[in-house]
Amino acid sequence: MTIEISEILDQYKHGVRDFQGIKFIEGEILKEDLREINFSGADFRQTRLGLSNFSYGNFSGANLSEAILWGTDLSYSNLSKTILRDADLSNAHLQGVNLHNANIIKTMFCGANLQKADFSDAIAVDADFRFSYDHRTDLTEAIFKDALLCYANFSQALLYKANFDGAKLCRSHLCRRIDNDEVLTDLTSASFRNADISYADFTGAILINADLTGADITGTIFDDAILHGAIMPDGSIHD
Repeated sequence: MTIEISEILDQYKHGVRDFQGIKFIEGEILKEDLREINFSGADFRQTRLGLSNFSYGNFSGANLSEAILWGTDLSYSNLSKTILRDADLSNAHLQGVNLHNANIIKTMFCGANLQKADFSDAIAVDADFRFSYDHRTDLTEAIFKDALLCYANFSQALLYKANFDGAKLCRSHLCRRIDNDEVLTDLTSASFRNADISYADFTGAILINADLTGADITGTIFDDAILHGAIMPDGSIHD
């Protein structure tokens, strides 16, 4: 069912929250407060949803390919199985968001707040989590268990206690940027148990007390990385 923004806003004003399965292709919802709304299974391809508040909402199974969500608040929302391929969520508020089994290939999260976000089983090939201007991407305690993260870029992100157990991070970037080496990728106490980090770049990264037990480090770059107290793949502890 195709619907106009004016109809969504009018119905929401009168207490309607269920808009599952709607089509809103190439539309625009800007600076609106639509908390706890249900857009599960909706079609939002190439839409502009910037600076709106969708916190505690449900977008499970929705198609948000190439959508623009700059600064949008999706905190504690359900985005499981959502298609966000080539979408832009730069500087978005995504703390506690559920992105389990989502398709986030080439999706931009630069400068976003992703504290305790759940990316388990997500397909995140070439996803971008880099530092954005004065905003550092915050992935504190984020969960990436069994996610596909090949070629993903986490340069200068904050990944304290992030969980990458079983994830595939081959050829991913978790390093400092050449043009700005003052902010280091912080992986303090992060877990990479049985993860594939082959040929990944950890140049200059902080890996204090990280757990790499059973990880594949074939060709992995650790130049200038801080590994004090880290558990290495063979179980030894780095001094």
